[in-house]
Amino acid sequence: MLVARYSAVAHRTAALLGAGEETEDVVQEAFVKAFRHLRTFRREAAFRPWLLRIVANETHTITRSRGRRADLVLKAGAEPDLRVPDDPEDVAIATDRRAKLLSAVRALPEREREAVVCRYFLQLSESETAEVLGCPLGSVKSRTFRGLARLRKEVGGDLS
Repeated sequence: MLVARYSAVAHRTAALLGAGEETEDVVQEAFVKAFRHLRTFRREAAFRPWLLRIVANETHTITRSRGRRADLVLKAGAEPDLRVPDDPEDVAIATDRRAKLLSAVRALPEREREAVVCRYFLQLSESETAEVLGCPLGSVKSRTFRGLARLRKEVGGDLS
């Protein structure tokens, strides 16, 4: 039941944090570790942030072992727009804006990128983000603020 419920968000998290082609392996290992350590899970805590912290840790392990900076794979995070486009020009402009934004997100320093991805791509609260990233709430706030400031500087005019 937990795998069915949280699999999509776990895949999206691993992909957005840089697991790349190894996303499936990261998620599978995270669920195995979660199952093995389920007895240590505090029942009063939320399961989603706990699981996503395991996913984030596994992603960090894989990206470190690759010896290179994490590469964002955002196709797992994008939900298809099932509406028929009103104007092809608007669709082209929106696609270009999205590409610029995603490129700017990829260029953020890792800690800022993780905070922005958790807060805005995964729609986690600040406290959930702190739990997932294993850092204090103040760090989440400052990393998010700095990341958004960099994004505004990089693509601000292009997105208005």
